Amino acid sequence: MTRRIALSVIALITAVLVLAVVPLGLLMTQREQTSFRDEAAAKTRSIASAAEEHLSDHRSDAPARSLVEEAHRRGDCATVYDSAGRVVLSTACSDVAGDDSAGLVSSVLAHPDTRVRQDDQWLTTAVPIGDASDPVGVAVLSRSADPLHDRILAMWGWLALIGVGGLGAAVLVSVLLARWVGRPLRVLDEAAGRLGEGALDARAPAGAGPQEVRRLAATFNTMAARTEALVHGHRAVVADVSHQLRTPLAALRLRLDLLAADAEGDTAAELADAQGEIARLSRLVDGMLAVARAEHAVPQPVPVRVDRLVAERIAAWEPVADAGRVRLAVDCRAGLTAFLGEGDLEQVLDNLIANALDAVQEGGRVLISGRRQGETVELRVADNGPGMGRTARENAFRRFGNPEASGTGLGLAIVHRLITANGGTAELLDSPGGGLTVALSLPASRRRRDRGGESGAAGARAAPGPIPDRHSPDLP
Repeated sequence: MTRRIALSVIALITAVLVLAVVPLGLLMTQREQTSFRDEAAAKTRSIASAAEEHLSDHRSDAPARSLVEEAHRRGDCATVYDSAGRVVLSTACSDVAGDDSAGLVSSVLAHPDTRVRQDDQWLTTAVPIGDASDPVGVAVLSRSADPLHDRILAMWGWLALIGVGGLGAAVLVSVLLARWVGRPLRVLDEAAGRLGEGALDARAPAGAGPQEVRRLAATFNTMAARTEALVHGHRAVVADVSHQLRTPLAALRLRLDLLAADAEGDTAAELADAQGEIARLSRLVDGMLAVARAEHAVPQPVPVRVDRLVAERIAAWEPVADAGRVRLAVDCRAGLTAFLGEGDLEQVLDNLIANALDAVQEGGRVLISGRRQGETVELRVADNGPGMGRTARENAFRRFGNPEASGTGLGLAIVHRLITANGGTAELLDSPGGGLTVALSLPASRRRRDRGGESGAAGARAAPGPIPDRHSPDLP
């Protein structure tokens, strides 16, 4: 924006200078030329008037000779002709003025009137002497055009100097104005970026720039302060609730374990069911805390070798798959690299593999495939389990979106949060031949700016481990 403001002001000032200086220069040039011609014509008429007394009244030629010599001292070439075209008086440079003086004199004698001829070097003026209807001679004055050219050149030089000075002042003013407006906005943009990447203490200086920018910075700081208070309050509530619930749940589980040790028959069965509900409640509390942490995680993207990571997670889950007689397969292109927060893809894969293994029956298969598609890496986790209905797929990424799930119903919500926070997308599809496919689109290039420092990285590391989202028989 700073560059645009500066260029706009410079373009405006340049247009104003051009529209003002060029017409002024042309007008002054025309004025100088007119003044030069008028002055030459006046000097010629003076010589003609003095020469008339000599040619008409046969008086002394001293006055006319004096004016001719004065013209010579000025650098002009003056010549006085009689009615027959003969030279009466002249300066030493008459021959330099041009070779067409005779034709000019003949033209004036034939048609008595003032004649002016100008080229790049000389301005020649011819004035009839005596009566306009019956001239007795012609006075010719040739003046060098070099002084006129020098004055015009000097005038344009001054105008150019004024224009360049004005343009330089405009550049300076435009740059200062652009920085005055653009620098606070740039600082505000950086503060907004840091806030968006997890630095909740980011603030913008509200004392620089125009009044509108200062008001914007003050409004941003107020919003940032309220956001910080809300986030910290939410985190505190989650942490407090988690801590307060875990203690009584642990105590209750311990008492049930003690009672179940001595119980028999129906009492033992009831206590076992109660223990199962306590375990489920504990997983639910842990899942809620995991989702809250994932929602506050702001990842700093780092290059992740997808193919290697998939191979590692397959190796880690193979014992579980073998125990359930489920085959884990991988079809991932070598060299796939995506940019995600550190540890995020591991959690995503753990959640998806856990859900898939829980959904498929003995003899089933879970396939993880990866391909590069333009600027993204397409990663799919497909199973041949019972699948998921359309309504269930639409709500699966919401917290507790699958009320029939045997687990907490939070695993896919965590997956969706981690993927979208990294600039990717997640989608649930039907597998060919039955089952569920989770299609992930991961950024293959760095899209986020590395700002926010340790706060963003710390938020990414705070994300939890896998939360299995076990499926019911008809909703995988």
